[in-house]
Amino acid sequence: MTYINNSALVSTSWLAQNIKNPNIRILDGSWHLPPTGRSGLKEFNLQHISGARFFDIDEISDKNSSLPHMLPSEEYFSSCVEGLGISNSNQVIIYDYEGLFSAPRVWWMFRAFGHKNVSILSGGLNSWIKENRPTSSELTKIEPGTFKAKLNKHSVASKLQLKENLKTKESLVIDARSSQRFNGSEPEFRPGVKSGHIPGSKNLPFDEIIDINTGSFVDNQSLQNTFDAIGATEDRPLITSCGSGITACVLALGLHLIGRDNHSIYDGSWTEWGSSDDTAIEV
Repeated sequence: MTYINNSALVSTSWLAQNIKNPNIRILDGSWHLPPTGRSGLKEFNLQHISGARFFDIDEISDKNSSLPHMLPSEEYFSSCVEGLGISNSNQVIIYDYEGLFSAPRVWWMFRAFGHKNVSILSGGLNSWIKENRPTSSELTKIEPGTFKAKLNKHSVASKLQLKENLKTKESLVIDARSSQRFNGSEPEFRPGVKSGHIPGSKNLPFDEIIDINTGSFVDNQSLQNTFDAIGATEDRPLITSCGSGITACVLALGLHLIGRDNHSIYDGSWTEWGSSDDTAIEV
């Protein structure tokens, strides 16, 4: 498929042809919801695309925060990705097992820290395996990279900004959680997190912009139509949210594909909002 920002995605065939390019760094960004009991790292150690390194979303995070996998400092992010053998000059290709679930979170983190040469493997590891492309359980020997991160503060939104937005209504907040979690009919699985949604926010479950048969996005026009239908137009600032800042990045990537970069991620997302005593909630 063709999108306005087409370079944000690469195909499995493209990666197969370019996998030995010495400037490319492949990252497995697989992460699973806690109730599944699955471990992205354990699965990576059993099977991954040859040459890939594992990007641990929970480890490469703000260790001083009680919230899950919050954006780390510039210094810590730089140190972690250098340890993965990544330099500012490298082209970074990210995948997850499902195709489009947690990999967009890693994509967003790199972009938030100023690294624009980063793409998602369309279809992910699942498609790679289905196409009988080679995988490995061997770990790649890593030579440390040289990476300097510079945070773009406009790429991330805080609880304080969301509370202010309740008054100004300047930005449209889009929630990527399921409709049942959004409307409060299904309880949150994290202890102490209330049900419902941020007042005035719109619900767009992340899987509604994904083709379940391919594990990639729907086409450019369908993306435009879906975002337009909830008022997420190119002339209004947007903030995407979800349970803990993972699938909010799927929406962000979808917006980027159609050329709508007028958005930020609410990093604390519903885990922060729904567990706070000073936030308003709608059901």
